[in-house]
Amino acid sequence: MVVFDWDGTLMDSVARIVNSLRQAIDDIGAEPRSESQLRDIIGLGVRQATQALYPGSDDAFTDALARAYRLHYLELDTTPTPLYPGAEQVLEQLAGRGFLLAVATGKSRRGLDAALEQTSLGRFFDATATADEHPSKPDPGMLGYLVDRLGVDGRDAVMVGDSSYDLEMAQRLGVAGIGITHGVHCAEILLRHAPLALIGSLGELPPLLEPRGSS
Repeated sequence: MVVFDWDGTLMDSVARIVNSLRQAIDDIGAEPRSESQLRDIIGLGVRQATQALYPGSDDAFTDALARAYRLHYLELDTTPTPLYPGAEQVLEQLAGRGFLLAVATGKSRRGLDAALEQTSLGRFFDATATADEHPSKPDPGMLGYLVDRLGVDGRDAVMVGDSSYDLEMAQRLGVAGIGITHGVHCAEILLRHAPLALIGSLGELPPLLEPRGSS
């Protein structure tokens, strides 16, 4: 079983997320945050991201920022969000080799469903989990749900992601993690969570994996 993060792993959406956050913060009149601060929270659920950016903020502030962000990301911002090179081909190859495939993302269900429809990648995934349905990364609940949902032993699963939140989530559940460095966090940060491997592109992933039933 291979579980993928979405933003920064399969889809190059980092610039759009940062732009949408910046506009949302301006809309609600909050104190601006730097690009590095905005990039660093990508992968968290909206509420957890808000607390990281504005510690101690109340529910009203969090809800206002979340609404403004979703408006910009889903409707107003036109920053392109292409798939990373090889994404579709890698998913097709892994599915053809017998792997169960899943997504664990900090996106909302609405956001993920829109992305799956936009990219036509939904056909590859046996299960998906979002941050508005499960505790946000790095809590292992989201990944645990997917392992249980698909009836897989955690030792036969791997989590692929571009952030420390992905790899910490996997580490806490005892699932192998593979970090990819084309997204949010650099290799130095990803290595803190003892990944099985680091890769620079999705095309490097298939040779690292064995299909179900292999020794």
